Amino acid sequence: MSRSGTPHPSKPAGPVQPKAWRLWLNGLRRLSQSALTLGLVGLIATTAQLAGLAVEPAWAMTAPELRSQKSLVDLQIDMHGRNLQQQEFLKAQLGGFDFSGADLRGAVFNSSDLRASNLSGADLEDVVAFATRFDEADLGNAVLRNAMLMQSRFTGARIEGADFSDAVIDLPQQKALCARASGTNPRTGVDTRESLGCR
Repeated sequence: MSRSGTPHPSKPAGPVQPKAWRLWLNGLRRLSQSALTLGLVGLIATTAQLAGLAVEPAWAMTAPELRSQKSLVDLQIDMHGRNLQQQEFLKAQLGGFDFSGADLRGAVFNSSDLRASNLSGADLEDVVAFATRFDEADLGNAVLRNAMLMQSRFTGARIEGADFSDAVIDLPQQKALCARASGTNPRTGVDTRESLGCR
């Protein structure tokens, strides 16, 4: 104790509690382990770079993007007649692919490129295709009932006999499709113009 009667600053005011001491030691031990782990990761990365190995940064991916990559693993340019229900193809490059007669009910094609693809006779009921390109695609006799097609483009797409009943399409695209809509869907019996709400 100092002459003024206050406890000396370099000494604890009272006896060290064993529990507090253990907690402090455990915290220090965990901190040391974390630092050691980070150090090892850095050492491995540096060694790999010095050895001339390409080390790609790890980017975070959303669950749908991971599922989409999984779906694309077995994807081939000829998917005619395949069962692809509820598959997710996010930001996928599918231009020129053959999906004719495929079962794509509930599939997701958000921000995908389906330009010049063959979707004739495909079942696209309940499909979600936000901001997807269908330019020059063949949608003849396809079923797109209840499809969500906001911000998607259909420039030059063939739609003879396609059924768009209850599909959600941007008004400018709907008008452009009506200008060339014709035929009746052989499976549902619905007139293409009627399914698009053409006047």
